[in-house]
Amino acid sequence: MTLAAALEVPYPRDYAHDWALVDVETSGLIPRQHRVLSIAVVTMGPDGEQTGEFSTLLNPGGDCGPVHIHGLTPERLRGAPTFDQVAAQIGALLQNRVMVAHNAQFDYDFLAHEFARAGVRLPVSQRLCSLALNRRVDPPTKDMRLATLAAHYGVPQTRAHDALDDTRVLAGVFRASLREAARLDLRLPMVACPPRQDSHFTPNPPKAPCAYRNPGRMTSGRALTQGMKIAITGETGIARDELISRSVAAGLNMVGSVSRHTSALVANDSGADSAKARRALAEGVPVIDERTFLRLLGDVRPGVAHESQSTAAPATARTKAPTAAPPATPPATRRPRTSAGKPLSGRRVLVLGGTHPQAVAARTRVVELGASAAVNLSASVTDAVILPGGEKDRRMRRIVALELPTHDADWLIAPTSSPAAPGGDRGQAAHILPRGGVVDLPRLEATHRWNVTASWAQQTSCEIDLVAFIVDEEDQVSYDDDFTFYGAPECPNGAVRLLSDGPTEQTISIELAALPPAALKVVIAAAIDGTPTFGHVGAIQITTAPGASALPLSQATLDAATTERTMLLAEIYRRGPIWRFRAVGQGYDHGLDGLARGYGVNIAD
Repeated sequence: MTLAAALEVPYPRDYAHDWALVDVETSGLIPRQHRVLSIAVVTMGPDGEQTGEFSTLLNPGGDCGPVHIHGLTPERLRGAPTFDQVAAQIGALLQNRVMVAHNAQFDYDFLAHEFARAGVRLPVSQRLCSLALNRRVDPPTKDMRLATLAAHYGVPQTRAHDALDDTRVLAGVFRASLREAARLDLRLPMVACPPRQDSHFTPNPPKAPCAYRNPGRMTSGRALTQGMKIAITGETGIARDELISRSVAAGLNMVGSVSRHTSALVANDSGADSAKARRALAEGVPVIDERTFLRLLGDVRPGVAHESQSTAAPATARTKAPTAAPPATPPATRRPRTSAGKPLSGRRVLVLGGTHPQAVAARTRVVELGASAAVNLSASVTDAVILPGGEKDRRMRRIVALELPTHDADWLIAPTSSPAAPGGDRGQAAHILPRGGVVDLPRLEATHRWNVTASWAQQTSCEIDLVAFIVDEEDQVSYDDDFTFYGAPECPNGAVRLLSDGPTEQTISIELAALPPAALKVVIAAAIDGTPTFGHVGAIQITTAPGASALPLSQATLDAATTERTMLLAEIYRRGPIWRFRAVGQGYDHGLDGLARGYGVNIAD
């Protein structure tokens, strides 16, 4: 039976593509450092029928990484081709096809770097993540790992972490996922892939973070203290790199911009009209010349070290395996889950229609009643509230076909308690957080990464960009590299990464153990380019999960914005030995450049 026949609904034209399903096994997690050890590609036509397959082991020419996970020993890989020897063959299979993988950005980034090393163009213009697709479908499973989804959809799996078997399993899961997406009338989360055919997209090497806390402003006639934030502007007698190197060796925190937290600005021209000099004058930051600074460098006083982070074990190299399930022990939270007085506990409610204030009020009430407020139709939605105009929403046709219970706004005043729809094998439900709600993050053994994902309803009025700032106790970045955004999607040491999984979902992935000692907080924000505002976007759902395929630990729906163009969505912050997640929902009318300057990022005038 073809896929179109199996869908049992009119076959969506935008599902009809030539597909290339890919799986790679790697020597680690960082594409610019680690190598692909094996690859498999299964090609599939628009009707869902397999048209070809290819697999090979690859000789990385170096360390094989965690053999206990992938089983690819140096002996097995000896004599295998190098990637450059098979790049053309792999490229031919990818050409004119949509690349599909489970956690597709991982596979795509590794292929991008391998093709760049081989000097061959990566012929992928679009990709689709089956993990992101299933997050939209939201089947009743305990997590979104490939093995779990395979069991749910009845796809046999024989050899986990074998690239070819994993790709065959992926093909079965993908066909089943497409059927579910068609049943729900979901648009596919396709991602455009701009050319990445050279090594210039590799992030710069990480800078050594300052180990000391900022003691504040420099005082005239007194010594410098380790941890002081020092900026430099204009020409210097000593080469700028050497001056910075000597300052860092003395324990100073050399920054690229001036803010109210800067301790001093080094400038040989006291009348300089640079942006740094103007900001120093406005903020009252002391300005000293290079000669004075060099003299003070000879006697820098000891500073106070940052608190050490002891919340997780050191990071180790792993393959794509760390898409683990949440910890078995429920984490502590400042807002414990309870169904007392929550008649809609365990339900998931989609609100359609209404004016912006009416929709905001309805979703707020949904959360007060113990339910989660959905922003998209999925298999987990149990009810729909139809406000005036909601009957014209394109999703209504599918809601009627699925026979979902529908209600008007009066239902939210005093809903009768009724059992929630069966949750399958989901395990413990996510914490539903209101705006400002906080949950403690448990210590993890299986993975050191926390994924904060923002999703919103499909719309075409604007593009939304997720960004992240690694900030210290003064809410300032230590370096411009601590700002992660679409133009720099990964900080140099990989601690924070921006992942894009389609037009309605982006993720900030954070490895807490890899954050610098000065980091007390990671701020996650969203920005809109151009004239539209978050009032046009509507509700944004924020989830935090311990890994890419784990179910969420917490979930919040933020939609109070109207005229704002940037919004602080969430933050992960440290309080003593504990890391916490907070749903924020604070909007601003200014653009991303204004937000970045507020956190100390050097934005050119």
